[in-house]
Amino acid sequence: MGIYLFQIINGIGLGMIYFLVAVGLSITLGLLGFVNFAHGMFYLLGAYLTFQIVSWGGSFWAAAVAAPLVVAVLAFTLERAILVRTYKLPHKYQIVATLGIVLIAQEAVVMLWGPLGNGVSVPDSLAGVVSLGNFQYPLYRVFVVAVAAVLAIALWLLLERTTFGALVRAGSESSEMVKLLGVDVRTLTSLTFALGGMIAAVAGVLIAPIRGADPSMSGEALGIAFVVVIIGGMGSFTGSIVAGILVGVVQSVMSTLWSEGAQLMVYVVMTLVLIAAPRGILGRA
Repeated sequence: MGIYLFQIINGIGLGMIYFLVAVGLSITLGLLGFVNFAHGMFYLLGAYLTFQIVSWGGSFWAAAVAAPLVVAVLAFTLERAILVRTYKLPHKYQIVATLGIVLIAQEAVVMLWGPLGNGVSVPDSLAGVVSLGNFQYPLYRVFVVAVAAVLAIALWLLLERTTFGALVRAGSESSEMVKLLGVDVRTLTSLTFALGGMIAAVAGVLIAPIRGADPSMSGEALGIAFVVVIIGGMGSFTGSIVAGILVGVVQSVMSTLWSEGAQLMVYVVMTLVLIAAPRGILGRA
């Protein structure tokens, strides 16, 4: 019984990471209708920047602040310089453009840091375990769940209780209406894209001490992010949380019951959800 409890808690932590990766993609899809296959790159860069800062002698905490900010600036610049030119093109051109960006980023990572993975040590202050009776759980993983939960609340407040959030939600319904209100939709779009990139980078920072940083992270994160968005419902913030935790728990528990099929079961769950609710758990028309 203890191993399953451990895996369920692991799955919740993993699911919160998945939520952080997917929520930016969900917001971007909802606001722009833009298929961004480069989104996993921000997660990748978050992990590698963490590794680099720590390798230079910086602390994990410095990396946790610096890496997301650097990625946010990069995402803002990328959207302004390149991706904006693809918004009015068919989705196939958006897919090709963003896949090209991902391939360039992955090759750059291999050139700079090598083709093998690089480990990041858990901060000394979080290196212990939490004991609940006979049950022990790594303190760092508890920290990951807590940080992700705080970020989820902060994002919810940003999107539901601020003018910026109201404009993002209104823009997802009708960007033309927002323009008529005198809002600079161009800037709103860029800031939203940068926000999504920054959140994905935070996920990369948090996962680095757990699994390290390696060039394949981008593709893995992108696949899971799309699954979470589909299960939760496009543009649904709450749906991304529910779907992220569901996917994380299924994957974690199945790694104990049937390790070879853990990844497969994630897609089985997605298929079952689509059969029961084609718009996702909390999706809208």
